[in-house]
Amino acid sequence: MNAEPPYQPLDCRHYDALELACLRGDRLHVELRDGRVLEGRAAGLQTESDKAEYLRLQTDSGEQRIRLDQLQAITAQDPQVFAGRMVFD
Repeated sequence: MNAEPPYQPLDCRHYDALELACLRGDRLHVELRDGRVLEGRAAGLQTESDKAEYLRLQTDSGEQRIRLDQLQAITAQDPQVFAGRMVFD
């Protein structure tokens, strides 16, 4: 059995930035801790019963759910959005 490690909540400033990106439907370049890269539109945040939180990302191949503690960095693809690249501690 390959159980996921316990969820580690994000710092509030990162969560707030993701929440705003979802409200605006920002296009994001998402880098994950396992080396994968995804691109898509921020579609929402979701909290599961075990308190794990997920980013819903609408990609060309459909919606992807990304556990927030698996984020390495995100870069907004629209110039009016937060400046530069946000790296998750």
